[in-house]
Amino acid sequence: MPFLMKTTSKKFFSLVTDSELDRETGSEYNITVTCSDEGVPSLSSSVTLTLQISDVNDNAPVFERSSYEAYIVENNTPGLSIFTVKARDADWNQNARVSYILEDSSVNGVPVSSYVSVSADSGVIHAVRSFDYEQIKDFHFCVKAQDGGSPPLSSNVTVKILIQDQNDNPPQVLYPVQTGGSLVAEIVPRSADVGYLVTKVVAVDVDSGQNAWLSYKLQKATDRALFEVGLQNGEIRTIRQVTDKDAVKQRLTVIVEDNGQPSRSATVIVNVAVADSFPEVLSEFTDFTHDKEYNDNLTFYLVLALAVVSFLFITCLVVIISVKIYRWRQSRILYHSNLPVIPYYPPRYSDTLGTGTLQHVYNYEVCRTTDSRKSDCKFGRAGSQNVLIMDPSSTGTMQRIQSEKSILDEPDSPLEVRKL
Repeated sequence: MPFLMKTTSKKFFSLVTDSELDRETGSEYNITVTCSDEGVPSLSSSVTLTLQISDVNDNAPVFERSSYEAYIVENNTPGLSIFTVKARDADWNQNARVSYILEDSSVNGVPVSSYVSVSADSGVIHAVRSFDYEQIKDFHFCVKAQDGGSPPLSSNVTVKILIQDQNDNPPQVLYPVQTGGSLVAEIVPRSADVGYLVTKVVAVDVDSGQNAWLSYKLQKATDRALFEVGLQNGEIRTIRQVTDKDAVKQRLTVIVEDNGQPSRSATVIVNVAVADSFPEVLSEFTDFTHDKEYNDNLTFYLVLALAVVSFLFITCLVVIISVKIYRWRQSRILYHSNLPVIPYYPPRYSDTLGTGTLQHVYNYEVCRTTDSRKSDCKFGRAGSQNVLIMDPSSTGTMQRIQSEKSILDEPDSPLEVRKL
């Protein structure tokens, strides 16, 4: 025990410490003091003292590891929890309360706080942003653990974040270069033997590991029995002897696939000319390009013409139907009209002297009814035998003077109009 008894006077003793006390080693002591005389037999008595050691902030927080490494898959969701750092303080109460702080630093010139954050109470590290393996593969930073004592004590630990790759990039074809306007072709002489190297498809994948392992396959070909593609190296070779019967223009479609899950691919078109002379190749592929452009333009104009004709046809059809409906509605309104018919006699309608609007004096008979759609017309005889007499006061009615002969017997009898 780190205690001693010292005599201060004949009847007084002092209990003193023999060494430094450490609350973390022993926080409480039960001390028994025995006092005995020198008589025979010796008599004694004892007393027990309980001693509690109070805490001072003499211990800094200590992390469980000297350094940390954590992995996170790229294209993560922002706010994702990566892992947790933990530190312990041997002190007691407030002196043992640990807070976690992200130390200021930068990653590629960007503050580390834009990459990760640390929870002050729990020490959980969260991803602030989505990581891209092709842009950043790893980075490190420091986390400080600080207690609540006065003055506070702290310690640091280094954390390294490793970004894991995902198969999020398709292969990129470097050769042959795919140009939009010009047409590039590989020339194969007709004297080429079996295994003749035509060209090599070169592709890369910016992913890593098995996600970047590439394989080459021949997807389409003008003559599949003439060419093959190396599975691993992308070499295009002939698999038989080239003959004069083979077409000059050969078109190969090669697909490049990676080994990721799921796999991604890219396609490349390789134009091959089977010819012995350059002018023959030039003429063939020039015609091919011209025909392709001509066909594209022709297709565009055909589609445009079809659209215009369809629009005009639909417009004419709508106009015709609208006119038909309008006329039908007008005829229906006229047919169902219930308005009474009021006869109208224009000035000098009848003239007994034959000086009016008519050359001869006629006798007309007109019969009208409402909603009538038919007319009955007859002509009477000219002259004095058939005369329309109008009341001079214009308040009377017209009278008809019949001749003794029948009008029907006269071949040139005037017309009699009857409207029903």
